[in-house]
This record gives sequence, C-alpha cells and structure tokens, in this order.
Amino acid sequence: MVIKVLKLKPLIVVDPEDRWKRIFPMSFVFCINIVLGNVSLRYIPVSFMQTIKSFTPATTVILQWLVWRKYFDWRIWASLIPIVGGILLTSITELSFNMFGFCAALFGCLATSTKTILAESLLHGYKFDSINTVYYMAPFATLILGVPAMLLEGNGIMEWFETHPSPWPALIIIFSSGVLAFCLNFSIFYVIHSTTAVTFNVAGNLKVAVAVLISWMIFKNPISGLNAVGCGITLVGCTFYGYV
Repeated sequence: MVIKVLKLKPLIVVDPEDRWKRIFPMSFVFCINIVLGNVSLRYIPVSFMQTIKSFTPATTVILQWLVWRKYFDWRIWASLIPIVGGILLTSITELSFNMFGFCAALFGCLATSTKTILAESLLHGYKFDSINTVYYMAPFATLILGVPAMLLEGNGIMEWFETHPSPWPALIIIFSSGVLAFCLNFSIFYVIHSTTAVTFNVAGNLKVAVAVLISWMIFKNPISGLNAVGCGITLVGCTFYGYV
C-alpha cells in the first residue's frame, strides 16, 4: 500500500517593487469586481446577474487580443457567438431588467476578465501557486476594501449591534462567508494555474444553469420561455468552446 503525502510549496519571496507592480493591480481589480457584483445584486436577480457574467469569456478573449496581443483560433471566436447571443436574448426577455444593475454586472465582467488575466500572468509567469497568490493578494484587498467599508457601512453595523441582542448568528455568517471566499479564491487560482484564464471563465459559465434554477426555486424570480432559451444557448456556446 502506497501512501502519498502532500507537501506544501515554500513561500515564494517577492520583491516589494513587484508586489506593487504585479500583485496590487490584481488585488485592486479583484475588489472592484466584488463591489460591482454586490451592486448589481441590489437591482437584478441572481439568475440574470450570472447570465450576464457568462459574457466574461468573450471579454477575456477580446482583452487578451487587444491589450496583450494574444491570438486565438477562429473556432474560439465562433464559440463566443452563441455565448453572446444567448446573453443578449436573456437580457431582452428578462422580466426583472434594470439598466443600472445590468451595467454594473457588465462592467463586473470586464473586471473579472482583467483579474483572471493578471492572475494568469502571475501563476504562469512568476511561477506562483494558489496559496502564494492568495497570501500576497489578501493584505492588499483588505486595505483597499477596509477603509470604504468603515466609511460607508460603519454606522449601519453599529446600529445593527444596538438593535440585535445577540451578534453571534451574524458573526458566524460573516466568518463562514470568509471561509467560503478563501476556498473560492484558492480554487480559482488553482484552475487558472492548471489551465488558462479563458478556460476558467468558460468553465464558470456552467454555474449559470444552477443559478437560474436556484433563483427560481428560492427567490421566486420569474423566468420566461425565451429567457430560458437564452440561457440554454449560452450553455451550448460554453460546451462548444470546451470541445474546441
């Protein structure tokens, strides 16, 4: 019987200059992505937001082509047609459409694409692994989000503590969400390290079907027939990309 022992890779030492040049921009875009996602959820349902996020592979390919001069096979471009077409059909037939929420989710796609491209350059170029990436990104993200959170939501938090006798349920929820966020980011960087930024974003589109179903079952979000067809077309495009 052979027992394999997993060994953690040592911490990669990064020069302070490289931290600000390569890690800080990714952390900043990461925070922008979180803010835009939360803003969009205030105005549009989960299912619609996730469907818009399916546009991320297209923005990733376009950004890498325009900014980083990376060229893709024509079949990659062809697979984006049903993805974009399905999103447009879903947006037109969305019964809970809101322009501000739609724009926030759309700009969130650009932020997600930029974040994954920058993460790919770190993981493949700087030879980072998942845990090193999270280790160096987390302090910057905390600094970026900490001050605005205290200024914008500090009073609301204090009022909540004054009106609720026991803070433990909320603290447990916050702690649990932090653990889930760590697991999510660790798995994101692991997948990008093993594949590419575009492949990660396409694989993430498979959660659209789950998000639509959960949004309909839990939040009772109305879904029209054409809206469901648009989600289906988007998933077909994702499957075709995976085949290519």
